[in-house]
Amino acid sequence: MALIGIRDLCWGFGDPPLLENITLQIEKGERVCLVGRNGVGKTSLLKLLSGEILPDSGDIWRQQGITVSVLEQDVPSGFDQAIFDVVAGGFGEKGRTLVEYHGICRKLETAADEDFSKLTKTQDVLRHRLDAENGWELLRRVESILSRTGLDPEKKFADLSAGLKRRALLARALALEPDLLLLDEPTNHLDIDSIIWMEEYFLRNVATLVFVSHDRVFLKKMATRIIELDRGRVDSYDCDYETYLKRRQASADAEERQNGVFDKKLAQEEVWIRQGVKARRTRNEGRVKALKAMREARQSRRKKIGSVRLQVQEADRTGKLVIEAKDVSFSLGEKIIVRDFSTVVMRGDKVGIIGPIGVGKTTLLRILLKEITPDTGRVRHGTHLEIAYFDQLRLQLDMEKTVRENIGEGNDFIVFNGKKRHVISYLQDFLFAPERCRTPIHILSGGEKNRLMLAKLFAKPANVLVLDEPTNDLDVESLELLEDVLFEYSGTLLIVSHDRAFLNNVVTGTLAFDTQGEVGEYAGGYDDWLLQRPKTETLPPPGKKAGKKSTPKPKSPKTRKLGYKEAQELKDLPQKIDRLEADQKSLYEFMSDPDFYKKTKGEIAQAKSRLAEVEQKIEAAYLRWEALERIAEGASR
Repeated sequence: MALIGIRDLCWGFGDPPLLENITLQIEKGERVCLVGRNGVGKTSLLKLLSGEILPDSGDIWRQQGITVSVLEQDVPSGFDQAIFDVVAGGFGEKGRTLVEYHGICRKLETAADEDFSKLTKTQDVLRHRLDAENGWELLRRVESILSRTGLDPEKKFADLSAGLKRRALLARALALEPDLLLLDEPTNHLDIDSIIWMEEYFLRNVATLVFVSHDRVFLKKMATRIIELDRGRVDSYDCDYETYLKRRQASADAEERQNGVFDKKLAQEEVWIRQGVKARRTRNEGRVKALKAMREARQSRRKKIGSVRLQVQEADRTGKLVIEAKDVSFSLGEKIIVRDFSTVVMRGDKVGIIGPIGVGKTTLLRILLKEITPDTGRVRHGTHLEIAYFDQLRLQLDMEKTVRENIGEGNDFIVFNGKKRHVISYLQDFLFAPERCRTPIHILSGGEKNRLMLAKLFAKPANVLVLDEPTNDLDVESLELLEDVLFEYSGTLLIVSHDRAFLNNVVTGTLAFDTQGEVGEYAGGYDDWLLQRPKTETLPPPGKKAGKKSTPKPKSPKTRKLGYKEAQELKDLPQKIDRLEADQKSLYEFMSDPDFYKKTKGEIAQAKSRLAEVEQKIEAAYLRWEALERIAEGASR
């Protein structure tokens, strides 16, 4: 039986509605990806599935007793609590009791003698309330998910990076142990390591999910079914992403042929009706009625959303040298951002910059652009540089001004490739209708804001494009078009991105951070970096500077067979994992007992430490299993 279903649903403003006569079901165990252009209603459909909004007509039914959790696209403001409190708050009123109890326990650790007795009495009241509300089981869930997601429960949510905030909100959603998990752009603002962690976590721990994502690598790895939203309707594809692309193209070709035949027939009937008296004879009344029906069908046909027309306005060529950095180091307080970094960027280079969140990728960009002066070393620019900068925080947009005012800057016309263009005409290339051009920026969706940033970026001539996370919120079609434009661009590119497919398709070289301020330089995109990077650590080989141009040659992995001990280990690993997971389950049951938290601090800490150790062993066993299977598969090819 399906977990959730929709029948003849309509929702949305205007005529026709955004979602029209939609019928679909989500089965247990499916991982469904919603795809479609920006603005077709993907986020709205997730909100309808979660119950946050109600349909204008039609039915939504859910299997009795199921739990649905949501990870929203944007990180909400207003959370000024510890991570524990944020995660526990997802349980509603029961969660508030848990937060109060945890806060009292926190205060007791440092309480003065005169306050200790008062706090203990409050703790007893809360403990009785937790006994009545099954609160100990909720506490067990919160502590378990915080351990499995690697989050410090005492850290302030407001002090976290955008990526860690997303992870904390994901933990909040997962603590409910949902039957159905809804994710809206889950990879936004995450670094590549966090995205890979999320992929592995979902594959192992989440049975059923529905997600919206523009990350094609994530989509290919996660989705078992793809649902496309287009012009108010949904089309379901029970296949992988590559097969979906082929089937969608075949469907689009068939629709175009069908529309062509229809339009030709309509044109013939329009010629006939103009013959006047002959068309009004009694025996031709049926043909006249059929023509009226054809006109209505043609008028009600919903047009496809157009494609963004991207064109880079190139400036005069730079000199051969664009940027040279030599022995650059920079620190913020005690944190080393860049250490002894050297590189040379030549005209036409397309350089990707990757690394964990908060490591300093944007700072490195600003150093290379001479916006920040390094502590040591120097940065030199070549001649005739015209730099256009795409800021991931969109600080170049005035949120109170309209779309038109942000591009025109007080003028009705811009000069594009030497010719005058009206601002509204230019914005239509980026799918902004004339009425939308008069909309304040703060009302726009995330995808629209990114399209506007691209419009602003390309409105001025540039021979050096600097793009800091340009792919967030863009639909896949716009993303692929941006890739094509950047691939053909003859200028120089510096790109910070966590989109693995985007990096593979665009860049010719990669600068990769580790957490110690070292930056390695590699030829090619993300997959090329995976082949070239040091296997045991991300630091460059001893004695070599990270910025040197001598790029390590890719090493082709040697094919070998499993040894006897490895083969036996592979055979035994499933049983080992079963035993560890049985230990994990028994620890969960032990810790969910209400009397558990009446034990001494030492006993509680010992149980928690044992649980963390078991979970680490489970994780290591799974990773070892995968590694041995890869060796075995490689030998069998």
